[in-house]
Parts: sequence; C-alpha cells; structure tokens
Amino acid sequence: MGSLQFLLICAVVQTIPFLSLAVPSPDSAYPSPYGDGSGTCVGVSDPKLQHITREVYDNGCIFDITHKFTPHTPVGISNEGIGKFLTLLFSMKNGSLYNYSELRLPAHAGTHVDAPGHMYENYFEEGYDVDTLDLKVLNGPALLVDVPRDQNITAKVMKSLNIPKGVKRVLFRTLNTDRGLMYNKAFDTSYVGFMKDGAQWLVDNTDVKLVGTDYLSVAAFDDLIPAHLVFLKSREIILVEGLKLDDVKAGIYSVHCLPLRLVGAEGSPIRCILIK
Repeated sequence: MGSLQFLLICAVVQTIPFLSLAVPSPDSAYPSPYGDGSGTCVGVSDPKLQHITREVYDNGCIFDITHKFTPHTPVGISNEGIGKFLTLLFSMKNGSLYNYSELRLPAHAGTHVDAPGHMYENYFEEGYDVDTLDLKVLNGPALLVDVPRDQNITAKVMKSLNIPKGVKRVLFRTLNTDRGLMYNKAFDTSYVGFMKDGAQWLVDNTDVKLVGTDYLSVAAFDDLIPAHLVFLKSREIILVEGLKLDDVKAGIYSVHCLPLRLVGAEGSPIRCILIK
C-alpha cells in the first residue's frame, strides 16, 4: 500500500507543471528552496533541494522570536540543558516506510508560556491550564521595549519606560539578550527579571495583559515566587518567557503566540512571531 501511495504522489507532482503551479508565488506556504519546480518527486534525493532555516521572513517583515529546541536548550531545573528530546521510534534507514519520532520536553524549557496553575495550587486544581489561556491576549499589537541594562525590572524602571495606557502587550528586552543567556545550556541565576515591586507597578498602573521576557523566568531569581504570584493572581496576565529578541528593533509590532493545547499542563512550549 505504501508503494502505491508513493506512485500516486509522484503522478500528482508530475502533473503540476501543466497546471501552472510549478513556480510558487511569494505567498506560497513552501517557497522555492523546497523544490526547483521541475516535477521532481518528493522523497527522491535531489542535489538542488536545500536545507534552510530562517529567523526573518517576507523581506524583514516577519521575525521568528522563538528559540530553537536543541539538547542544549536551557531549563530552570538543570545546568545540562534539556538533553535528548527527540527519539526516532521508526526509521526509514532501518526499513520502515516512514520516519516517526517521539517528543519529550519540559513544559518550561526554551520559549514557553506560564498558566496560572504554575504558581497557584488552587488554580492548578481548578483547571486553569494552558488550554484556558486567552488567544486574544496572545495575539495582537505589541510594544517591544529596551530595559535599562544595569538593573532588574523594579517599580522605578517600570515608571521610566513610560508605557502608554491602552497598551496590552509588552515584550521586555534586557541584558539577557545582550549576554546571550538563552544560548547557554546552564541555568544562570544572574539573569535580569521583574522584582515584586516592578510586577506590582505594572499590574497597578498599566493595561498590560501579555508580559514577554528574554529568559526562562519573567521574575528575577531573588523574587522568583513573589513576582510570579503578583502577575498570575488575577488570571488575566499571561507570561511568555524565553523570547528571542536578537536583532529586532524596539517599536510596535503585531505579536502572534500559540501554545500547545496541553490539557492539565501549567506551561507549554510556544511559537511566537512578530510582524511589522
């Protein structure tokens, strides 16, 4: 049956040039590097087929602000990174008709989101998991700001940022980005984050509902629990952590973040992009 399906795929691909679809448009889901338009069958080795990864799309209009997962991706409970996270259960090299992997990841590794149940046991028991997070909050206009590089995010720092009323989503770029902390496998407790008074100032004086930061925790290590509790208490503020904010200018963007629908999970890997 597998051979028959493969032949059918080849037949369909061979007909594409006659349907004038061989040359992808700029908006195609799979741009030209995925094939040369010659009718080459998918699955056949082709020297012209290129392996590419990108951080910026559409001539600089779309920025991927999600860190890649590798064995060295940092996680807060280890200095060795996440380790092996993909296991190839079935391999075509070993005679299988397909490749099939199993994925195992900590919920709070790399770029991820926190649900209210992360720090509140009663919220966890009541089912406030990542599947209850408001996608409207996770998607929409956002402000990327640069935080003063010599300190944690205190009430004084928050006041100095002059975030306008009405702004609902803010991404905070800090010294963490300059130091490249998300590229180091060891968890670094010297990272920059929110102090409790900074979190409280944001809650009391702004309309921000999405808080994004550039390391594994929005809260500074010295205020790890207190700052999280301030943010998550109302269940209205969503925390996105470990964002990749390298080489993106401060300013206004449209942010789009989508967590996995992990029922019962207090955190989840999340894919985030910025669009000019």
